[in-house]
Amino acid sequence: MKYVALLRGINVGGNNKVAMSDLRACFEQLGFTNVSTYINSGNILFEAAETDEAELVVLCEKAIEETFGFPVVTTVISKQSFKSALSLAPIWWGSGGEGIRNEALFVIPPTKPAEVLSYLQKKSESPDKFAIQGQVIFWSLPKAEYNKSVVPKIIGTSIYKRVTIRSSTTTKKILALLDA
Repeated sequence: MKYVALLRGINVGGNNKVAMSDLRACFEQLGFTNVSTYINSGNILFEAAETDEAELVVLCEKAIEETFGFPVVTTVISKQSFKSALSLAPIWWGSGGEGIRNEALFVIPPTKPAEVLSYLQKKSESPDKFAIQGQVIFWSLPKAEYNKSVVPKIIGTSIYKRVTIRSSTTTKKILALLDA
């Protein structure tokens, strides 16, 4: 079965540096096949016989910490779940041209997407748009309003540590790679 592992907080600001070739080798050592990475932010596509996503998370996080010497929060999503969430994305997400910022907040279990969304909506005073599908919160707003958005204001909070964010471009590319 095909999966994508989304790593949180690697290669950001010079911290938690991980070479993608080393990350691929780490996942191959776990016995995963067809391992590939996309860009330097920790998107690893792989195939595994194991079908329990929670168990895959445990395996990946343990191997990453043993290999690189620091813990990395990871979420693993099956191709089917990823594809299903994106097929149900709201019409406004991923469209709107250059003046719109579209991102996907992947909620890391056991945190529930509704919990994150509730927190964001309570704090939001800007034109942020949110919608949930599966473990994904789709987020959009005009780029000119970014400094008013609630999402950058949650950096450093406990809720922020339970999501990993990807742009719509990256999210769509991951789906295309999973489909390839």
